[in-house]
Amino acid sequence: MLAGTVDADPVAGRCGALVGLFGRIFKTTKSTPHSAAPWDPGDEQSSEPVFAVIDIETTGLSPRQDRIVELAVVRLDHRGSIVDEWSTRFNPEGPVGATHIHGITEADVARAPLFREQSHALAGLLRSTTVVAHNARFDLAFLRAEYERSGWDLPLVPAYCTLQGSHHYLPWLERRRLADCCAATGVRLDRAHSALGDARATGHLMNRYLSMPHVPVHPDLSQVRTDARDVIWPDGPTRRPRTTPLERRPNTVGAQLRRTTPRRQRQGPLVGQLTNLGLTELLDDGAPEGTLPYLELLLEVLEDGVMTEEEAGALADLIEAYELGSDEVASAHHAFVTALAHRALDDGHVSRDERAELSTIAEILDVEPMTLRRIISHADEARAARLSADLRPLPDDWSLGEPLRVGDKVVFTGCDEVQRNALEKRAEELGVRVMGKVSRTTVMLVTDGTFAGGKAAKASELGTRTVHPDQFDVLLTYLQPKSTTGESDDTTGSTSAASPTRTDHSPAAIRRWARQQGYEVSDRGRVPRSLIEAHARARADQD
Repeated sequence: MLAGTVDADPVAGRCGALVGLFGRIFKTTKSTPHSAAPWDPGDEQSSEPVFAVIDIETTGLSPRQDRIVELAVVRLDHRGSIVDEWSTRFNPEGPVGATHIHGITEADVARAPLFREQSHALAGLLRSTTVVAHNARFDLAFLRAEYERSGWDLPLVPAYCTLQGSHHYLPWLERRRLADCCAATGVRLDRAHSALGDARATGHLMNRYLSMPHVPVHPDLSQVRTDARDVIWPDGPTRRPRTTPLERRPNTVGAQLRRTTPRRQRQGPLVGQLTNLGLTELLDDGAPEGTLPYLELLLEVLEDGVMTEEEAGALADLIEAYELGSDEVASAHHAFVTALAHRALDDGHVSRDERAELSTIAEILDVEPMTLRRIISHADEARAARLSADLRPLPDDWSLGEPLRVGDKVVFTGCDEVQRNALEKRAEELGVRVMGKVSRTTVMLVTDGTFAGGKAAKASELGTRTVHPDQFDVLLTYLQPKSTTGESDDTTGSTSAASPTRTDHSPAAIRRWARQQGYEVSDRGRVPRSLIEAHARARADQD
């Protein structure tokens, strides 16, 4: 323990519950307009705790039905340096959850304090500070529920979410779990999935945020600091503690999740693929941005391809905590199934097992069978056109740079209506996905430059390639196959296909070439545009 540590339980710090991982993935926080001047960290006294970073491990996913089994507080000064620590386990007055996953047994917490016995001490640590957490809405939902059970009337506690803050400080990330943010900032994540280990890591992440050169303080942070000064914490409980679980509130949104009987015990191949991708794909397929934390959790819950009664109820509680409407959830579910269908077609066909999995997932998410048939039919049409297309090699005098490939995502804006409709139809027939909005996975924006709207602005912000409709017509004429080279080839220097040729512009080929030239190249994320262009120039010079 560091100097200044307050430890309520010397055995605290073992592996936390799986649902603690969910907590660190799925929290968000909202701010409201405020007229106060921006917070200046230089105005604070360095020796005083300013931030209270919290992390919890729980017995389940539902704030109303499950309990906190472990909690840690790491307090920081105004620059993000650790001042003191506090951690404890709690007796949840019931089952501890999946011991084989989180490592905490009922014997470990048999003599641990009840939450209400530590409620005063915890309130003293949080009072007069700004609460910080990674996925703050999840932690605060459980914290509020525990105080409610303890008889406290807890005020609305403003909190700064380091996950939400990552959009400001780490805008390039595709995934924003605590491990992703720590890896991006060089923070060590020791004893992951334990409350104290993750609270420390979140504290160090906060320190990185506050010390980034040339990056202004996140406006949400200034807002939350101001709001936190106005919070008046109660001195204690005002009523008797509850001895029964909190009642689950009726939630019509939760009805959009179907309870099912388990049909198989292994992760389905489609969900297994999607969990390894960034969630930008779901945005491309129509998921509202505010539903991404919920979709992260949904991916985890559906690893076995089923939705139990307990899981459906817990997700309904979290939908309520995230304040998602029925339309948002329905759009998120549609996007989820659409993304799975396209993943199923990436290898050129949908197997019987994949079709069965799509049907099961669609049933769980209350996506109508007719809607699912339309999704699969659209994907099948693209597949048929792709398989029948007589793709030709690039000509020797090719000068349009990176070619268009089957499965690439493109967006149209402006353009002559007749020409645009014809190009969109042809692109879809050839297996090129025409999307409605620009994202980090968009390969190019097709525009004649006559309309400078939101799509053009987003493309400029992301550095998305822009092409004229006439050029896009040529790119379609010389459409190239989707790359099938595995990323694992990068580590061996060998390929499972033929040696790279003029038309081998796959990410794996570019990474191999870059390493041969002495570039430092990450194995994760999209290949930088500068490397793609350098690779194209080098191949052109060789030819």
